[in-house]
Amino acid sequence: MSLPKRPLGSSGVEITTVGFGAWAIGGGGWAFGWGAQDDDASLATMRHAIDLGITWIDTAAVYGLGHSEELVGRFLHELSASERPFVFTKCGLVWDEHNPMAEPRRILKPESIRKECDASLRRLRVECIDLYQFHWPDETGTPVEDSWGEMVRLIERGKIRLPGVSNFNVPLLQRCEAVRHVDSLQPPFSLIRRDTAAQEIPWCLEHKTGVICYSPMQSGLLTDNFSADQVARFAWDDWRRRSPEFKEPRLSRNLALRDALRPIAQRHGTTVSAVAVAWTIAWPGVTGAIVGARSPSQVDGWIGAATLELTSADLEEISNAIVRTGAGTGPTVRQLQHA
Repeated sequence: MSLPKRPLGSSGVEITTVGFGAWAIGGGGWAFGWGAQDDDASLATMRHAIDLGITWIDTAAVYGLGHSEELVGRFLHELSASERPFVFTKCGLVWDEHNPMAEPRRILKPESIRKECDASLRRLRVECIDLYQFHWPDETGTPVEDSWGEMVRLIERGKIRLPGVSNFNVPLLQRCEAVRHVDSLQPPFSLIRRDTAAQEIPWCLEHKTGVICYSPMQSGLLTDNFSADQVARFAWDDWRRRSPEFKEPRLSRNLALRDALRPIAQRHGTTVSAVAVAWTIAWPGVTGAIVGARSPSQVDGWIGAATLELTSADLEEISNAIVRTGAGTGPTVRQLQHA
């Protein structure tokens, strides 16, 4: 299958408007895990996503404390060169081998970046990473110019193709841009978490930086069958147990917004999940959305977003639903259209 593609900023690379997110396939047993996950199911899910036309996989060293990258590496090893998707990964979250449930530290020291890059290359079984991203801003006091300078050196050494960042604000983006162009930003962006649409996404649009947003279905909240009852059934090591979006009073508002998407999904003959993802990629400046899945059927639930074109009436209806339910924070399409 062939899915619509967009340029990733000014990088010269084109990607499908939806990509496979490999966070959950890292499994459980660490601070931001999703509970136990079967590796064979993960491999089958990635295979299904690629068969449906997706051209990129986004992972990170910290997902499953290396396990997600290892699985992606296994999957890539089974593919022919013509089938191989782009591989995006991240560094900068360093975990404690002796205490996997401790929150990883945010470290962007040049020597740490080099070490992490080499480890990711080994786990992924590749010679060059297509897009290498800082996962979060540094907390050690390392100047971002020093960190970003190391990215430039990794490009020069042929270890990475493009450099990007995740969860960076505009001041940090500007400081990186002064050293070397930022090819991509990965921010959180969904109908519920809309804040980055105010400053970061417009900055990227102005500077020809690609935007691949994460958690467009708000970690499962904006899917067809999610219910409040499921929260109580989350695995003990599912990070969502701690998330305010999965607790009252936000949970009821979020699910009310999800329910408001049902008539739109019915009109288009698609799923609520697809509508939620399509809303993010309809936003000016967004290149694509990273969408996770733990089974092939979950991919089927959102793959329609890639070809779904929401009308201006749909967007207005969604904007009104955001206001009516009080779900989330940040700009709405209505505010953008009438600005």
